Amino acid sequence: MSESILLIRADAGIAIGIGHVMRCLALAQAWQDSGGDVVFAMAQPMPSMRDRLLSDGVSVDSIEAVPGSREDAACVAELARQRGVAWVVVDGYHFDARYQRELKAAGMQVLFVDDNGQASPYAADIVLNQNANARPDLYQKRAPYTRLLLGSSYVLLRKEFKPWRDWVREIPDLGRKILITMGGSDPDNVTLKAIHALTQAKVQGLEAAVVVGRGNPHLESIEQMVSKDGLSIRLHRDVTDMPKLIAWADMVLAAAGGTLWELLFMGCPVLSFARNDVQRAIVSELAAQGVVQDLGHPEKSDSASIGAAIAELGRSPGQRRRMSQLGRKCIDGRGAERICELLITHEVRN
Repeated sequence: MSESILLIRADAGIAIGIGHVMRCLALAQAWQDSGGDVVFAMAQPMPSMRDRLLSDGVSVDSIEAVPGSREDAACVAELARQRGVAWVVVDGYHFDARYQRELKAAGMQVLFVDDNGQASPYAADIVLNQNANARPDLYQKRAPYTRLLLGSSYVLLRKEFKPWRDWVREIPDLGRKILITMGGSDPDNVTLKAIHALTQAKVQGLEAAVVVGRGNPHLESIEQMVSKDGLSIRLHRDVTDMPKLIAWADMVLAAAGGTLWELLFMGCPVLSFARNDVQRAIVSELAAQGVVQDLGHPEKSDSASIGAAIAELGRSPGQRRRMSQLGRKCIDGRGAERICELLITHEVRN
């Protein structure tokens, strides 16, 4: 593995968030632990995201083409040939069936990270869907050689969560400590609505920690709200130790992005919003299993109803205990390692 290189094609931005890149970073870290090197290929990478990746010892190359276009695929194929990569990992909703075919036609081994089955027919060697609602019938149109990796056994968690695998969460009778996290960008400023909801939650001694992601453009309005008297809120930006914050919280108000899997791994009871159809399907499945509490779309939720849900969960230790146990059972934190083992040993059947 000392000379094997993993090339990851993923983007981040205010509109699309940082989830695609961050979950691929988990795979990158596992590949590095196996002795390989990693290159990220990105279109107009955010400076903060570039710095984050470089700090983890991965290279970042810019793609000067429209994301998902033929030119994009050609640039990635050429970069892969120059670097002599072992695998190309593709993650993003702007990558389609044609993009996969063009990488395969260029002789690449391709892992395609997917959420919704919308990029068919699939030509990639491996298709990964880590979500709770992943099922084979989403991928009926695929090449004979395409292998499916489906479900929570393959959830990608970054290496900072590894030391917490055997940690045991305590469930207090009254949940007073709440974490608010709405993803890396939060373009609709759901964070501000969540903070307003805290003023409606009738929980004695309520404390809150609010995480503002690297791509959030609403920092000023959030800071103004947090600074108001009577609110016991700490604001965290560019968090470097997310597991510690999650461990502190008794419950979490969160958007159903990549952080959701981190919360479940840490056994933290989750009240979750779903912003789009992909998140809607994931949250609905998890809610049906009793793993999370579904708050619906943030635009259809008012501060009073969100505050009431916070108060109800805070006063229900039995429910929080059940949600915590189900979350820990759902996510074991070894997904990235499993995938790397498969990439190392996989023989492509062209």
